[in-house]
Amino acid sequence: MSGRLRRLLLALGCAAALLLSAGPWTAATAQPMEMPAGGAAVVAPAGGATATDGGEATGPGAAAAAATLSLNNRRIATFRATLLGDTPQERAELARLAVVAALDKAIAKRSPMVVTRSAVGGAVRFEIDGATVFFLAPGDLAGPRPASLLEPSAQEVQRRLELALREHREMTDPRQLGIAAGYAVAASVVAFLLLRLLFALRRRVLLRLSADLHSWQERNRDKGLVTTYATHVRSGAKLGTHVLTWALALLLVDLWATFVLRLFAYTRPWGEASTQWLLDMLQRFALGIAGAVPGLLTAALIFVLARMANRANDLFMYRVERGEFTMGWLDLDTAGPTRRLVNFVIWLFALAIAYPYLPGAGSESFKGLTVLAGLMLSIGASSIVGQAMSGMSVAYSRSLRPGEYVKVGDTEGTVTSVGTFATKIHTGMGEEVSLPNSLIAATPVSNFSRLVQDGRFVLHTAVTIGYSTPWRQVHAMLLEAARRTPGVAAEPAPYVVQTALSDFYVEYRVCAQSTRLAPQRRAEAMNNLHANIQDVFNTNGVQIMSPHYFMDPPEPQVVPESAWFTAPAQAPSSQTPDPAPAPAPSPGTPGERG
Repeated sequence: MSGRLRRLLLALGCAAALLLSAGPWTAATAQPMEMPAGGAAVVAPAGGATATDGGEATGPGAAAAAATLSLNNRRIATFRATLLGDTPQERAELARLAVVAALDKAIAKRSPMVVTRSAVGGAVRFEIDGATVFFLAPGDLAGPRPASLLEPSAQEVQRRLELALREHREMTDPRQLGIAAGYAVAASVVAFLLLRLLFALRRRVLLRLSADLHSWQERNRDKGLVTTYATHVRSGAKLGTHVLTWALALLLVDLWATFVLRLFAYTRPWGEASTQWLLDMLQRFALGIAGAVPGLLTAALIFVLARMANRANDLFMYRVERGEFTMGWLDLDTAGPTRRLVNFVIWLFALAIAYPYLPGAGSESFKGLTVLAGLMLSIGASSIVGQAMSGMSVAYSRSLRPGEYVKVGDTEGTVTSVGTFATKIHTGMGEEVSLPNSLIAATPVSNFSRLVQDGRFVLHTAVTIGYSTPWRQVHAMLLEAARRTPGVAAEPAPYVVQTALSDFYVEYRVCAQSTRLAPQRRAEAMNNLHANIQDVFNTNGVQIMSPHYFMDPPEPQVVPESAWFTAPAQAPSSQTPDPAPAPAPSPGTPGERG
C-alpha cells in the first residue's frame, strides 16, 4: 500500500471518528411511547402528582427516566411522564409498536401516511392515517409551565414524525437509493481527487519554501542570527505546512462524509448532526473572536503606546551612544545596556497592563498555564537571570568596551561585542571566544587599550638575561628592538623596567604603545616585536637564555665597570668610567653554568 493511500485512509478514519463522536446515535435510541385511544387520559407528571382529565389527584406517580422515540435514527419525541400507569419506557415501546403497525398497514394499502394531531384531556394525540400512535402530555416537556409549551412542542413533534415517515418511504424506493448511490460515488471521486491535489500542492509549497529559505540564508550569511536559526525556521515552516495540510484534509473529508450521509434516509440524521456540529463549532469560534475584539483592540492600543515609548527611548539612547548627548551617569558605555533595560521594563509593564484584556485571560486554564510558565522560569532560568545580571554588572562597571584589547584569564584578544549574556573576543589566532559574563565578572580583566588613545593598545614583553650581561646593554637592545618594530609609537617613548632580580637572572620588560600603523591584531604586532628582539640580541652576541647553576662558578658573575656601556649602550658624555681592578678569584669549588 502506497504512502499516499495510507494518508487518505488515515484522513477517512479520523473523519469517521469525528462523526461518531458528534453524531446523534450516541443518544438513547428511540423507544416510542403509545397511549391507548381512549377519550379520557390520566397524566402523571415527573413531579409525582397524578391528575385525571377532570383535574383530580388520584395518587402518587412514580418518577422515571426519560425515553426517546426514534424512527430510522430520526428522533421524534421524548417521554418523561407516567401516563395511565405506563412508565416513559413503556410508553416509548408502545409508541414504537404502534408506529410500526401503522407503517405496515400504510405500505400494504399504499396510503399517503397522513399525520394528524388532536387535543385530548390536556394531552395531544398523534395519528397516522387515523390510527393513534402516541400521546404527548405536558409532563413530557422540560422547563417551567409545560402546559403553555404543549402546542408548539406538538407542532414540532408532528413535523419530525412527518419527516421520519417520508424518509421511511424513501428507504423503500429503489430509484431514490440508486440516485443517492450515484451521487455518493461521484462525491467520493471528487473528494479523492481534491485530497490528491491538496497533498501535491503541499509538496510544491514545501519545495518552494525550502528554496526561498535557502536563498534568504545565502543572502544573509554574514548575519549570525540568521545562520544560527535558519534550520529552526525551515523546520517550523515545514511543520506549519504539514499541520495546515492535514487540517484542510480533515475538513474536506468531513464535508465529504456529511454530504454522503445526507444522501441516504437512514444516515441523514447523522449527516445533519455532523453539519450542525461543524456549524456550532464555527459559530463558537466566530462568537469567541467577535467577543474578543474589544479586548484585543485595547491590548493592541497598549502595545502601540509601548512601541512608541520604546522608539522614543531608542532614539534618545542612540544619540547618547553616538556622543551627541551626555548625562552625569549616562555615557557611551552605559547607553546600550540602559536602552535594553528600559525597553525590557516598558514591554514588561505593557504586558502586565494588557494581560486582563487578552482572550481567555480570566479562564482557569490560562491562569494555570501562566503559573506553570512562571514556575518553570523561576526554576529553570536561574542561570540565565544570573548571566543577565552579570552582563549588567560588566556593562555598568565599564571594565571593557568593544574595540579594546583585553586579557580575561587565559583568553587575550579584541572585544567585538558586550552582550547581555556573553562577551565575544576575537583572538589573534583566527578564532572567536564567547565568555559568559558571570566568568568576566569573577575574573580579573587586563585592559591593554584603556590608558591609550584612539583605539591603540599597549605592547609589552619580558626577557630574562643572566647577571653577566650589563643591564644597560640589555636596556639599549630592547629599546632598539622596539624602535625597529613598525607601528610602535615614538611618543610616548618606549621604556624598559627590571621587574625582578631572581636567583640566576634579571627579568627585563619592554613597554611601548602602538600607533595607527600597527597591525589591527595585537598578536601580529607582538610577533614583530619578538622578531626584532631576537635580531638585535643576535647581532650583539647576547644569548636570550635564563642561566641555572648547579654549583658556584669559578669567577663571580659580575659586570666590570669598564663593560657597563657595551654596545649598543652609550655612556653619557660627562661620564667616562675608570678602569676597575680585576676581581680576585673567589675560593670554592669550580662552578658550571647551565
